[in-house]
Amino acid sequence: MTSRGQGLSLQLFFFILLPLTIVIFCILYWSLTLHQEAMRTLVGERDARAVKAASTAITEQLLHRSAAVRGLALHAAQAASPEQALANYNFILNDFDGGLALIKDNNVIAASANWKNRSLASEILMEDGNPLMIVSATSGGITAVGAFSPSNLAARALADTFPATSESFTVIIDQNRRVLYQSGKAPTGLMQHTGIPEALRGESGSIYLSTSDGEHVVAYSPIAPTGWALMIEEPWEAVDNPLLRTTQAAPLILIPILLFALIALGFGIRQIVQPLQLLEKQAAELGWGNFAAIEKPVGGIAEIHHLQAQLILMAQKVKAAQKNLRGYVSMITAGQEDERRRLARELHDDAVQSLVALDQRTQLAQLAAKNGSPDVATRLSEIRNMTTTLMAEVRRVIRALRPIYLEDLGLLPAIEMLARDLEQTAKAQTKFAVEGQPRRLTSAQEIAIYRMAQEALNNIARSAQARHASVSMTFNETEFVMRVEDDGKGFVAPERVSD
Repeated sequence: MTSRGQGLSLQLFFFILLPLTIVIFCILYWSLTLHQEAMRTLVGERDARAVKAASTAITEQLLHRSAAVRGLALHAAQAASPEQALANYNFILNDFDGGLALIKDNNVIAASANWKNRSLASEILMEDGNPLMIVSATSGGITAVGAFSPSNLAARALADTFPATSESFTVIIDQNRRVLYQSGKAPTGLMQHTGIPEALRGESGSIYLSTSDGEHVVAYSPIAPTGWALMIEEPWEAVDNPLLRTTQAAPLILIPILLFALIALGFGIRQIVQPLQLLEKQAAELGWGNFAAIEKPVGGIAEIHHLQAQLILMAQKVKAAQKNLRGYVSMITAGQEDERRRLARELHDDAVQSLVALDQRTQLAQLAAKNGSPDVATRLSEIRNMTTTLMAEVRRVIRALRPIYLEDLGLLPAIEMLARDLEQTAKAQTKFAVEGQPRRLTSAQEIAIYRMAQEALNNIARSAQARHASVSMTFNETEFVMRVEDDGKGFVAPERVSD
């Protein structure tokens, strides 16, 4: 009987359901961690590349404006008038939201467009609190000057790459630590913020910064022609936040999986465990000889029905085998009783009668000796012959009970003696032959072979009425064959030994 801890229900739970749940949790945790780490690295690399691209774009815009101003100065030196030169270059006015001006050597404005009187002593001017960059070029005594807002330039360059959000922060700072462009809420200690000193030193890259609201990625890069610093900061989770929320909700798939597993476990208990337990009880009844108990239906899946059918078939075979065994035991008992009766009859009919006759002969010999009869010697000779015959008969009976020749001489001489006895008792000419290389068998094998030969020869003597008989013994490398044949009467052998 199996213990409760070894039941199929607990085994299904501990070896399938529980490990499956643990594996799923581990896979989900590992995949979420791996996804977060991959996204963290991906965002850092993306922002580093994007900052470099934005820095390159701003650099190109600055170089474009410088080239446009130089082109205007060269054209003004060759044009008929400064006004005509400025009119020919009106297509660059959109790039110079602070205006354009052509100035002669005596600092007199020869022509201008959207221009205000400004000091040209510095490249960066503060106008109404906003920075304004001045670009100038001189040719042929005329200086072309253009002014534009770095903030507007950066806004256009960064609009597609880093759109303004409530969670991100973008800033451009010049070498004098002035803020030229800012998007988003500035952190405390901006000038010493991570990334700005590095960018002002001409370095570029990205790092991760732990803050109170999570981990941020900080990407920075210098703007080559001016030495400005471009820095952006944003939570890396914000880049893939919807996908991360979906991934974090992935453990919810465990609910239907666990429900399905519980349903499968319940099905297993109802359709497998309970029928098997009932079948186990019926099998225990079968062990006590109740063959009808196993035939009661137990239900369950088809495999259990097949198992019960095989158990029913086995029970029927066991029942038939028991019946045959009882018959065999009865036959053995009857054979033993027949053998006892035969021995008793032989001893009574032969040995006892011979002893009675021997006693009578002995008495007659004694009387003859007293009377001085001359036939005493004849009578003593008869007594000797009767004694010899009686001894031979007793030896034959003893051999039938216990084969002395088998123990002393071996299997072949013992069976040969049985063949010779058949010639004397049944008057049948008996041939004994041996083929192959004789060898000794085990004691159990030799006694079994001897008894089979003895029974076969006794059947010939009792029932066959044969004239000729033969006993052949064949020794092979892997087997031993004994063949007993006669020319007497026989019978039809049954198809099965159990019959």
